Amino acid sequence: MLRARLETAFAVLFAMAAIATTIWPTWIEGLTRLEPDGGSGETEWQFVLVLGVAATAAAVFARRDYRLARSQQGQATSL
Repeated sequence: MLRARLETAFAVLFAMAAIATTIWPTWIEGLTRLEPDGGSGETEWQFVLVLGVAATAAAVFARRDYRLARSQQGQATSL
């Protein structure tokens, strides 16, 4: 169950970072003082995409682990 909770926490963190990057796309430049894309914004959108995929994957894994834990819990109580 701890694993599912950690995956849920990561899903939330990744989703929040993706939303924050969508709202404030220049935070990378503000934090590092680097402009990896020369100010075009391409890196920020790639970052949003990667964070979105990571959030989705973590949420899917969390759901799978919650379901597995619940089915094992149900099997243990029925024995």
